[in-house]
Amino acid sequence: MVDHSITGKTALVTGGAKNLGGLIALDLAAHGAKAVAIHYNSAAAKPQADATVAALKVAGAQAVAFQADLTTAGAMEKLFADVVAAVGRPDIAINTVGKVLKKPILEISEAEYDEMSAVNAKAAFFFLKEAGRHLNDNGKIVTLVTSLLGAFTPFYASYAGTKAPVEHFTRAASKEFGARGISVTAIGPGPMDTPFFYPAEGADAVAYHKTAAALSAVSKTGLTDIEDIVPWIRLLVSDGWWMTGQTILVNGGYTTK
Repeated sequence: MVDHSITGKTALVTGGAKNLGGLIALDLAAHGAKAVAIHYNSAAAKPQADATVAALKVAGAQAVAFQADLTTAGAMEKLFADVVAAVGRPDIAINTVGKVLKKPILEISEAEYDEMSAVNAKAAFFFLKEAGRHLNDNGKIVTLVTSLLGAFTPFYASYAGTKAPVEHFTRAASKEFGARGISVTAIGPGPMDTPFFYPAEGADAVAYHKTAAALSAVSKTGLTDIEDIVPWIRLLVSDGWWMTGQTILVNGGYTTK
């Protein structure tokens, strides 16, 4: 019988230095992961990555951190090669990398579109490719997308639009990797209470989002909290392995498809 528990497994979390990615990494260690590799994008995040590595070690896991801009296939190949060399082939791969832009279509430049596409779609594609190459059999892959994939809204065309391909990547990868027992899913949180949310939104928009979910009135912030997402990730990389090829919107009733 295949062991689908997290205990004794090796994991990679991109964007794992802080916020949701950091909490996911720490949760995996708390539930028995033997090794957790985290990735961070910019040198400015190194102190947070170092702090997360230290906390992972306190939790009993082997831990390493790697800095990389993952918007090229070569960079993604190198990250997975470095992880395998440092802690072995992963059993769990979680991609939290993403970039938000709230802007009318008429104001989005080609450079902005290209950057959004590179971060949200291209990096996700090559993450799935390298995970498919390097994960152990019966592994688990999860990519973070957005609940805006189920919304009818202005100003987020370049964000939701460049996250949307991940649904198709996920479905295809689940079929291609399924014979090896690898499950592939995507999680779409609602607007999250993180430092990435507030700079893009005005006060009126923040107030709206804090009341828009069906469960807003009984939540801590009215928004999706990172603590609301972590249990779903934990489920999908363990006993929830039978769920594959799906995009799951976890948003307290903010929107659905």
